[in-house]
Amino acid sequence: MIATTCRNVAYFDNAATSWPKPPQVAEAMARFLNESACSPGRALHCMAGQATQLVNDTRSAVAGVIGAEDASRVILTSGATDALNIAIKGVINARLIAHKHIKPHVVFTVLEHNAISRPINELTQLGLIDSTVVECDEEGFVDVDAMLEATNERTVLVCCTHASNAIGSIQPVAEIGARLRSERPDALFCVDGAQTTGALAVDVDALNADLFAFTGHKSLLGPTGVGGLFVGERAYDPNSESPGMLPLRQGGTAGDSVSPVTPRQLPMYFEAGTPNTLGMAGLLAAIENAPARALEHEREMVRRLTEHLRGLPGVRLVGPSDIKKRTASVSFVVEGRSCPDIAGLLDERYNIAVRTGLHCAPNAHRAMGTFPDGTVRLSPGAYTTVEELDRVLAALSDLLAG
Repeated sequence: MIATTCRNVAYFDNAATSWPKPPQVAEAMARFLNESACSPGRALHCMAGQATQLVNDTRSAVAGVIGAEDASRVILTSGATDALNIAIKGVINARLIAHKHIKPHVVFTVLEHNAISRPINELTQLGLIDSTVVECDEEGFVDVDAMLEATNERTVLVCCTHASNAIGSIQPVAEIGARLRSERPDALFCVDGAQTTGALAVDVDALNADLFAFTGHKSLLGPTGVGGLFVGERAYDPNSESPGMLPLRQGGTAGDSVSPVTPRQLPMYFEAGTPNTLGMAGLLAAIENAPARALEHEREMVRRLTEHLRGLPGVRLVGPSDIKKRTASVSFVVEGRSCPDIAGLLDERYNIAVRTGLHCAPNAHRAMGTFPDGTVRLSPGAYTTVEELDRVLAALSDLLAG
């Protein structure tokens, strides 16, 4: 039981989970829960039909958001972490089976969230793969040439975040993907779009992404527990003897209970089990009711935040200096001050919610010189008001200027 109710909070933790949501999200979830919350595709009755239609509609809506021409290649998951594990382990397992005597090699960057770095590090420690980590510059950008130089003839997968969750730097993923296809055509390119889907214009083809992971609870403004993975034709071919990826789990699938193994058709090959239809109801409503001009609004918030912080004593901003090269995440440290103390005082004295620490990306903080304490991260969102921003600016002046 929640003991207290948080009221009048200035919420600046949207990079973790966006809040508030469009009111239609809760309405759609309540309506679905009350009217047709059953398993899709596993029965012929009316409620099952409505649930199936919801899944199909959500998949199509997501395909539109990320520019996927074939909606069946959008795998709906519990979030970006689930999606990235499906991508990384699915590719590696398939290559280990297809080429038993060749150890796969994987490239990733120092900026990655633990959802990428931990699966790769685990497979490396087990001796199943080799891996290489690519460093970034002082503003948190990886170099395209460095990414390609890290590959070799055994490289099967290159992973790169579209934008760092810790410091907001937007990476040159389209160029990385294009160079990989030209110079390392056997390597697949996996992009973590958790921080950009819904915040930036995304087109998986333009990004040259073979695999693209996203989540619903950040800039798409949906509920937690739902997200997905785009699986391109280079990554998975259901008609090939070596399909390129294997599923992480097997079990019940909508429409085929006879086959002794999971049918290879998309999307069911990667979607065994009962899906989170309740979360999909909320995600679909969020996509259909997304606010206009959110990116312009967030960048203006970031502009004001960064200008204000630069004027405060002892403050060091971490990440890109050009706001057009960053998402709406502003990370900073203060000389002689503890990040947790600052975040705690913002909460206790001013009722302002921010995030502090390593943001599940410890290597990014090592690269930025902010390990082990991390940073204070302020991330405004689509619904952050000017009044809330003014509250934050005044609080920062009061707390840090003295």
